[in-house]
Amino acid sequence: MKDIQSILVEATANALKKLYGLENQSLDFQETRKEFEGDLTLVVFPFVKAARKSPEQTAEELGKHLLDTVDEVTAYNVVKGFLNLSIADNYWLEAFYNAYSQEQYGIAPVDENSPEIMVEYSSPNTNKPLHLGHIRNNLLGWSVAQIIQATGKRVQKVQIINDRGIHICKSMLAWQKFGAGETPESTGMKGDALVGKYYVEFDKAYKKEIEQLIAEGKAKEDAEKEASMIVEAQEMLRAWEAGDPDVVNLWKTMNGWVYDGFNITYKELGVEFDKNYYESSTYLLGKAIVLEGLEKGVFYKKDDGSVWVDLTDDGLDEKILLRSDGTSVYMTQDIGTAVQRFKDFDINSLIYTVGNEQDYHFKVLFLILKKLGYEWADNLYHLSYGMVDLPTGKMKSREGTVVDADDLMQQMTDDAKTITEELGKLEGYSEEEKAELYKTIGLGALKYFILKVDARKRMVFNPAESIDFNGNTGPFIQYTHARIKSLFRKHGELDASFSYAGDIDERERELIKSIYKFPVVIKEAADNYGPSIIASYTYDLVKGYNTFYQNVPIFNAEDSNQMLFRLQLSKLVAEVIANSMRLLGIGVPERM
Repeated sequence: MKDIQSILVEATANALKKLYGLENQSLDFQETRKEFEGDLTLVVFPFVKAARKSPEQTAEELGKHLLDTVDEVTAYNVVKGFLNLSIADNYWLEAFYNAYSQEQYGIAPVDENSPEIMVEYSSPNTNKPLHLGHIRNNLLGWSVAQIIQATGKRVQKVQIINDRGIHICKSMLAWQKFGAGETPESTGMKGDALVGKYYVEFDKAYKKEIEQLIAEGKAKEDAEKEASMIVEAQEMLRAWEAGDPDVVNLWKTMNGWVYDGFNITYKELGVEFDKNYYESSTYLLGKAIVLEGLEKGVFYKKDDGSVWVDLTDDGLDEKILLRSDGTSVYMTQDIGTAVQRFKDFDINSLIYTVGNEQDYHFKVLFLILKKLGYEWADNLYHLSYGMVDLPTGKMKSREGTVVDADDLMQQMTDDAKTITEELGKLEGYSEEEKAELYKTIGLGALKYFILKVDARKRMVFNPAESIDFNGNTGPFIQYTHARIKSLFRKHGELDASFSYAGDIDERERELIKSIYKFPVVIKEAADNYGPSIIASYTYDLVKGYNTFYQNVPIFNAEDSNQMLFRLQLSKLVAEVIANSMRLLGIGVPERM
């Protein structure tokens, strides 16, 4: 069926041409504000000059013309320069059954001929477990990928694992010195947690050594450079880069422990990747590209042999790309990795999910790639997000004060268990079903609380607030879904051939209008890389349904046709809730 916006835009364009001789006007109908009567609103101020009438008179004239010529318009009213239009109930009923008949309403099937988009997220260091900040990163990246795919586009999900550098050498050195050969198997620890333990041990030993050197009369800056822990770690890094077999083997072993641990966390969190890139394989990429750019005059060489790019004319600064000894920097690596990805995949755009402390880095990267002549450089996007704090303050990896992702997910599951058992609605559940329910509720609370916040904003994650069964939370939405499902355990399956043709009341109409918006909301969320848009929509839909549920009788409806229609309406609401929450990576229980 034809979208009501399209119907009104076409009819209004014809009206403007006929009444005022206006053509090619930008027309945008907005949802009518709740305090006014109507469904859709048009601002008429842009047409007043051509109409040579007041805003009120112009709106009246347009409203009367649309009422007379558009079957779907049943009434209008004017508030200053705003024309509010009421849409016929039979249109909303037709829209409802059009949605009801679709297998996955709002979710477009993937078009194999569509442009392919790559989303990068996670990108952890291999010296510690994933933490709360990684959770926000992973949830954002994964959800954005799902939302874009729901518009019919092909999506590739990737990460680059930072598996080389001084940070991993610190963990390796500390394990050599203090580990006594322990392994994940011998300790029962997850591999990433074991390696992270030695990253913290390195920092403790390093600080202790610095304090000792200062006590012996060394300046703090000299002590930090001369402490044997950091000197040995730097020597280990040089040995790794030179291919020392003992160092490389230890590096492979400890990284293997970490990857096994990461995979457990990713599975628990519900995220996955189509391809992993490794910094150890990509850190040399880009050098040839930089040298080619040097030959073309895009970059320049300083007297010491280092290669730079001058971006001062673009409002940025000068950036080094190759050190004087010819070695690469992170920017060089990112240039090469970006080019490699466009070779590896048939993508035309790339989204980087990275914290906002890297905003400047990505401005420089995108500009360099554009200067190098890559046409796709205009299709690069930095999904910049704010950091996650706790009610107690910031997290610090080196000091071991981060909130481990595994611990947090387990805490959320345990909290869900406590609250659910207190509510006492678990009759008939097996122990296995209970455990799955606790996990679904706990992780749903965590994911929704993080994703409902605009990604650009810094946020405080409060576990107690997130798992509340009331308010704007995951459990509140999950409970509404379960409530709807209980209706069908009571009634049974619906007659697939039934179609309602009676009157609908205001609450039914509002629910249908809310459902009707779902595909548009998905597109808006995809265009803005905004899972929070989906979360906000879902919360509003659930609030609307709860108002309907509390005020409109279902099983005590006036007649069986009305009851069946309200059950159909409830069923579609549940499906939209499930689909929207799935885009956020959240499951919805059948019972709670």
